[in-house]
Amino acid sequence: MRVEAVMDAEQTGMPETIPPERLRLAHVRKSFGGLAVAADVSLAVRAGEIHALIGPNGAGKTSLIAQIAGELKPDGGQILLDGRDITRLSVHARARAGLARSFQITALMEELTVMENMLLAIGGQRRLRRVLALPAAGAADMRARARAGLDEAGLGGRADVAAGALSHGERRQLELAMALAGRPKVLLLDEPMAGLSAAESRAMTARIARLKGGAAAILLVEHDMDAVFALADTVSVLVRGEIIGSGPPEEIGANAAVREAYLG
Repeated sequence: MRVEAVMDAEQTGMPETIPPERLRLAHVRKSFGGLAVAADVSLAVRAGEIHALIGPNGAGKTSLIAQIAGELKPDGGQILLDGRDITRLSVHARARAGLARSFQITALMEELTVMENMLLAIGGQRRLRRVLALPAAGAADMRARARAGLDEAGLGGRADVAAGALSHGERRQLELAMALAGRPKVLLLDEPMAGLSAAESRAMTARIARLKGGAAAILLVEHDMDAVFALADTVSVLVRGEIIGSGPPEEIGANAAVREAYLG
């Protein structure tokens, strides 16, 4: 925005430019037999926002993430990425369109080094040998990007270590770095704090907090309520496949229906 436009907005009381909407779910439905894991679910996440999706075990959170990622097909509704309908696209096509995700259980190439895992993430669907066989300039650029991502994740000194030799906390750090390596428009984080110690959870929370205000939209599924209320701009509560409340963290924390159904 031009300086003059900012000054005009301040003088006239006009609202600031609203960040673009990166992800929208519109009336998404999914059932397994008589069990509805998504019952007319609608939500939206804007660039720079962290939107937390919480709820009890079995509420349908992981199934919803799988539908967004393309691993599970919804029975109805739409999933939009930057305004584009991706409901019927494959997992790989969604990744190419700008969707990235982490998993409850880390999914790394354990026999490869930390650096090689990062290079694969940056190279997308290309095989490692093709990535490593790039012309010198291209390979140097990819390695620089990989190194910067590892440094940001606190893994700069572990680049040559096999991913299988990392601690659980380090594996979580690497997985997040890999998800960010493709510069996604939407990042799905599925319980990034799972299995972390208190100190590791604080470090991961700080790492995710630094992503706020960036180009990506983040949909966070997490059971650690301290992390959720520290990070989220918006919290949606999923219970038995239905959103029973959605709003700012302080509003959700005071919602009687939400407290009865989940927060206790």
